Amino acid sequence: MSVITSGTGQKNRLSDDSPIFNTLTELGHEQVVICSDPEVGLKAIIAIHDTTLGPSLGGTRMWMYNNEQEALRDVLRLSRGMTYKAAISGLNLGGGKAVIIGDSRTDKTEALFRSFGRFVDGLAGRYITAEDVGMEVQNMEWILKETTHVTGIPESMGGSGDPSPFTGYGVYMGAKASAKKAYGSDSLEGKRIALQGAGHVASYFAEHARKEGAELFISDIYTEKAESLAAKVGGTVVPAEDIYGLDVDIFTPCALGGVVNDETIDIFNCDIIAGGANNILDDEEVHGKQLMDKGIIYAPDYAINAGGIINISVELSENGYDPAIAKEKTAVIYDTTLKVLNYAEENGIPTFKAANLLAEQRIADAKAGK
Repeated sequence: MSVITSGTGQKNRLSDDSPIFNTLTELGHEQVVICSDPEVGLKAIIAIHDTTLGPSLGGTRMWMYNNEQEALRDVLRLSRGMTYKAAISGLNLGGGKAVIIGDSRTDKTEALFRSFGRFVDGLAGRYITAEDVGMEVQNMEWILKETTHVTGIPESMGGSGDPSPFTGYGVYMGAKASAKKAYGSDSLEGKRIALQGAGHVASYFAEHARKEGAELFISDIYTEKAESLAAKVGGTVVPAEDIYGLDVDIFTPCALGGVVNDETIDIFNCDIIAGGANNILDDEEVHGKQLMDKGIIYAPDYAINAGGIINISVELSENGYDPAIAKEKTAVIYDTTLKVLNYAEENGIPTFKAANLLAEQRIADAKAGK
């Protein structure tokens, strides 16, 4: 039975027929921890999905959610995605994730992150945290003061630093593999790419795509970020609401998830959707099938945005961190993406389902001792 832990450390068990347990059972979660420290303003949720392959690893996201249910839904979906991401990438890690409810631009304090670090430490290694949306390396340093179960810390402190260069590189390799499937060539030269988001991952992706000669159209909810990135890579700024319907070859979402939904599904005018955001499909079954029917190649998000966790896995290795090894391992995302796309085509199923089946088979084999 999963356990909900309050800020006081007391364990409150709910009946097996309660809605939250139905949700946890449906998604396969092992544990959810509610973290509360009113003195420092901490409201956080840690979700551990599956530890069959190893300790759960996943970043902490800081976001101003509209309500607690929205935050819970996000962390449950994200942690499940991390399990599949590690499995399909061949890593001996499980899936976990954390969200901190708050404004990442105004609510950050050392006391808040140290308090969160103590909650992470209380899980005794079942969950290892890292940097995600709304977080910075300094925040991870504050968490490190309270727990060793943290990654993505500066290289000067024995870590690998910001994982986003590897995430961006992995998305780039996944986009190239998708182009290979769609066009017979993996070259992005001359390809029109709609890039949603102008954060760290999007920026690194954009640099790789620009060097290869891609034409970039960039949007972000913060216009100044889009303008800054566009100036850097020679891209064109597009209003956030117009990014979905552009006549492009590739749509690359690198912000929040759920962007392929009932409102946008008929607007897309592209051949490929391949991006760094998590949970790009608002409803896997519905929207994954609709993309297949429309002839749009969807590169499953957790398969191509795995560069960050691959980089961190090198940080956790016994031999210590080596960025060259991390990049070499991240490049394998190209082969993983083609494997998923070919498996989907051979079996006549949506690509998200192909990725899920391949990941689930690896977990099942581990449970069976294979």
